[in-house]
Amino acid sequence: MERRYDIDWIRVIAIGLLLVYHVAIGFQPWGIMIGFITHERPWASLWLPMSLLNVWRIPLLFFVSGMGVYFALRRRSWAQLIKERAQRILLPFAFGMAAIVPIHVYLWQRYYAFEAGYTPGPGHLWFLGNLFCYVVILLPLFYYLKRHEGLRCPAWVAKACRTPLVLLPVYALFIAEVLIVRPVPFELYAMTEHGFAIGLLAFLCGFLFVWCGAPFWRMLLRWRWLFVVLAVGLFILRLTFFRSMPPTYLIAIESNSWVFAVFAFGYRYLNRPSRALAYLSQAAYPVYIVHMICLYLASMAVFPWPLAVPLQFFLVLLLTAAGCLALYELLIKRVGFLRVLFGLRRH
Repeated sequence: MERRYDIDWIRVIAIGLLLVYHVAIGFQPWGIMIGFITHERPWASLWLPMSLLNVWRIPLLFFVSGMGVYFALRRRSWAQLIKERAQRILLPFAFGMAAIVPIHVYLWQRYYAFEAGYTPGPGHLWFLGNLFCYVVILLPLFYYLKRHEGLRCPAWVAKACRTPLVLLPVYALFIAEVLIVRPVPFELYAMTEHGFAIGLLAFLCGFLFVWCGAPFWRMLLRWRWLFVVLAVGLFILRLTFFRSMPPTYLIAIESNSWVFAVFAFGYRYLNRPSRALAYLSQAAYPVYIVHMICLYLASMAVFPWPLAVPLQFFLVLLLTAAGCLALYELLIKRVGFLRVLFGLRRH
């Protein structure tokens, strides 16, 4: 099976968007309430692009992670997959709670002159804990589908995937999730029932999308503008008509429409190798793990400067990205035991 470079690119882009979004939280007045170092002069205009991103950026990562399990199962037994995922997910998760999260918690406490202390918790690494749970829960189904791939109903699968109607059950699953769980707000994913449930559905659907094969992806490509129009229309409706209280079932439809559009355009334009992708796809995971430390250090350095707020935003973003990549390039990438702790393979 050929490598899907578009999926690699989408994973890199999603982690990049995560970094940008977290920098933007530092310029929102509510950032301190969720443990971010927050600028005393908010940049209100940032909320518009943030509100567009925050309904689909995390689900997108769960979709991509499910796709990654499909490709990982190509040459592994179920036992080998569990071992490999434990090394690449569970070990960095445990290491992060012990050595990464306490550092940025301490920086936050020091900035606000709070009493220092740490209660063990996943922090921003909650995503990894969810991923490992999904692997364990869904592996029997995934392994069954892989073992019988090409032997059961390939004709009806190909036929069903030629029309966007095949996505109606996907929309229905995500609508059912918000109607049952009733998240308030929809975007509250971290360490919530909603975050776990929507991640599980996205992880499952991501695996199935790749399992369905080329007919499904050609369908996404053919109908890509339908997904764009639906997503943009629902976003405008959310901002103008519903203001701050849109129905969660409409947000679920909008969220998935953005995701399908991203996959369609990625399949069209990003499915090719490049040296940049080869580097960034390796760096993305360590960058995700360490980015909060770099973000807090950059915020502590830049916020006191007498500069315009937009300029400070871009400086914090630049310093955060540069710090993450420097740690990866100069330390994590080159030290064998650190590579393992940050989810990379040994040389």
